[in-house]
Amino acid sequence: MKQQGESQANNLRTWTKLKIGLFSKVKHNRLVQATITQKWSFLLLCMAFLLGRATILEEISPFALSFLAVMYFQRRDLVPWTGVALFAGSLLSPTPHTVFLVTQLVVFYLFQKGMEKYEKSDISSAPILVFASSFLVKLFLLLIMIDLSWYSLLMTAVEALLSMVLTIIFIQAVPVITLSRKNYQLKNEEIVCLIILLASVMTGTVGWTPGGINVEYVMSRYLILIFAFVGGAPLGASVGVITGIILSLADPKALFQMSLLAFSGMLAGMMKEGKRISAALGMIIGSAILSIYIGDNAQIMNSLLESLIAITLFLLTPSGILKMLAKFVPGTQEHLKGQQDYAKRIRDATAGRVEQFSQVFKQLAKSFKQLTSDNLSVQKENDVGHFMNEVSERSCSNCPRRGKCWDESFYQTYKYMTNMMTEIELNERFGDKNIPLAWRRVCVKPEVVLGIMKEQYALYQNNMHWRRQIADSRQLVAEQLTGVSQVMEDLAKEIKREGQQLFLQEEQIRSALEELGLSIHSIDVICLEEGKVEIEMIHQYSNGYDECRKIIAPLLSEILGENIAVMNEERLTYWEGYSSVMFGSASEYCVETGVASVTPSDVVWSGDSYSAAPLGNGKFAVALSDGMGNGERARAESQAALGILQQLLQSGMDERLAVKSVNSVLLLRSPDEMYATVDMALIDLFNAQTTFLKIGSTPSFIKRGSEVIAIKASNLPVGIIKDIEIDLVTKSLKDGDLLIMMTDGIYDAPGHAINKEMWMKRVISEIDETMTQDFADNLLNRVLMFSPSGVQDDMTIVVARIDKRLPEWATFRWPGFTRIERTKTVS
Repeated sequence: MKQQGESQANNLRTWTKLKIGLFSKVKHNRLVQATITQKWSFLLLCMAFLLGRATILEEISPFALSFLAVMYFQRRDLVPWTGVALFAGSLLSPTPHTVFLVTQLVVFYLFQKGMEKYEKSDISSAPILVFASSFLVKLFLLLIMIDLSWYSLLMTAVEALLSMVLTIIFIQAVPVITLSRKNYQLKNEEIVCLIILLASVMTGTVGWTPGGINVEYVMSRYLILIFAFVGGAPLGASVGVITGIILSLADPKALFQMSLLAFSGMLAGMMKEGKRISAALGMIIGSAILSIYIGDNAQIMNSLLESLIAITLFLLTPSGILKMLAKFVPGTQEHLKGQQDYAKRIRDATAGRVEQFSQVFKQLAKSFKQLTSDNLSVQKENDVGHFMNEVSERSCSNCPRRGKCWDESFYQTYKYMTNMMTEIELNERFGDKNIPLAWRRVCVKPEVVLGIMKEQYALYQNNMHWRRQIADSRQLVAEQLTGVSQVMEDLAKEIKREGQQLFLQEEQIRSALEELGLSIHSIDVICLEEGKVEIEMIHQYSNGYDECRKIIAPLLSEILGENIAVMNEERLTYWEGYSSVMFGSASEYCVETGVASVTPSDVVWSGDSYSAAPLGNGKFAVALSDGMGNGERARAESQAALGILQQLLQSGMDERLAVKSVNSVLLLRSPDEMYATVDMALIDLFNAQTTFLKIGSTPSFIKRGSEVIAIKASNLPVGIIKDIEIDLVTKSLKDGDLLIMMTDGIYDAPGHAINKEMWMKRVISEIDETMTQDFADNLLNRVLMFSPSGVQDDMTIVVARIDKRLPEWATFRWPGFTRIERTKTVS
């Protein structure tokens, strides 16, 4: 009791610590989230203040209402504070427009509430409401002030249109600022919208000149430095142009800044590879060169000082902000890494889910197997008990000796009954004459008991037949579930294997091909595992030259140390001048097949079926099946056996389990006694290791020069019995070997008086043909010549030749390029 109390106390303390830890963790996460939210809220309010102060051409202020309209839908909790910030900014604006701004905000708010009342409120209606609010308020003020003219009416329409356009722009830009986007990719239009928003905010600083330094120039160059460093010269120049245009609208004296900012952004982006210092140097050079041509000495010094302040801010900017911004810009390493990290998370999640399903199927298979084995043993005992009860009830219920037999001598009577049941089970013709003398001495009506017992035994046999059918079905389901579990487990490993990072190898391949003068747009190394190499390239092709097969594939073969070939090549219809090429491991061996077949003269359909096809996993399957008898029904059985077996093997299922599954399917698909032989050779095209699956088939033969090797196994065909024996024979084939497979119509043709194996070896050794089809035809003709009774059964011969593959083009070594380091397989 004392130990139990201490254990409970320890558990209570542990649970209390766990709750405290979880509470602290949740509290910490909420605190961090609240801090981040407060920071972004403060930034948005600062932007609102500057947008409230900003004007265009010293009389138009379209920014404030647009920003408030977007905030109403994006951050409704900040709408009151945003209105206050806009109001405060308008009070400090060089051009007074506070009354106009407040009236606009009130009218927009009333319009929006009216839309919400009729359930028509949506962010898509915001630009229209902004246009209506701005135009109507300005028109009303003009009417009151009696200042209505064509010019004022035109400027009113321009301001309303600008407010509507800015609303559309801010709708796309504000979610980026608040990090409410779900993806890390921005379109070019969205990047432009973000730049316009930031440049619009900068116009709120126009007129701030502490110490003769223009704050808007400092902020614009700082913005250009950030985007040029993140996105390179094109983005830097674009930001410079957009920022210069907006600043020149706010202050016409700053028109020359557009060319200065664009040129400086281009130079900073071009020199970004040398990190921040070189990008800053590009900004200094660009601004200094144009300042010399445009301004006087004072302007040059002010421009230089403004650039130095912007550079200082740029150097003090945390790297985390730059990396976060780079995630949004397509083409940057951070964006690419973000996409790859996202893809890796998706792959890992998919692999984990597939593994979970694999475990589920494995557990279901185990449950079905356990249910089948348990039910058979328990049901057999129950059936025997039920059998005895039925016999005793029907034959002994009215017998005067019932009490003596079943009460006084229960065990003796039960033993006699079970012995009788055993005799009936062993001998179906068990009759009255076979009743043991000891039983006649005990029982007063043994013939009646025997008749009832035989009747009940027939019912028992019928029930057992259907129970066996159910058990076989459950066993089939269990085996199929096991196979599916195995396939899904292999698929999960394949998904994980494809998730390996192979960036270094991609760059090595790219540099080697570019040194050869080939234009490679992209390289995607999917797998570098030996024998399973997959490399996809998009390159610019040249008409009349086959670079892929003659240059790229041989070079890859040299640097990877194995034969690489072009698996697929197609020109991209959506991208003129480029094609997509898939390179993969070329097999070391190739297989050529030939088939010869003949049927009896009175038979239309042959009961033999054959197949010769790659399985897609580096193996080649040559298969032959002989259905029972001949005709359409036999052909259907043999085709079903080969078709199901080939599909199961292509899915990755184990050979033994695949054959068992085929056997179960053939057992259950027909109540008649239909079966088929299976003779299959699985040839590994990388080392010529061959696994023979022989189920009730005749021997196969390997012809190696003058030597003939027999491959045989003794077991029943599929579709006869439940527990089939599977013989797997493994042999290593060599270059030039001929594999001969045949049905029993060929093997049994010479008759029973001849040693068939010795005779077939002699006939095969006498044929000198090297072409597979000629060999098959020649062998069939010789067999027909020695067949004394003609064609009595379907005859089919399949011949396969194993040849060492010779690459079309020899490999070559490029100076200074080393072998690529392969990654290990993910287990």
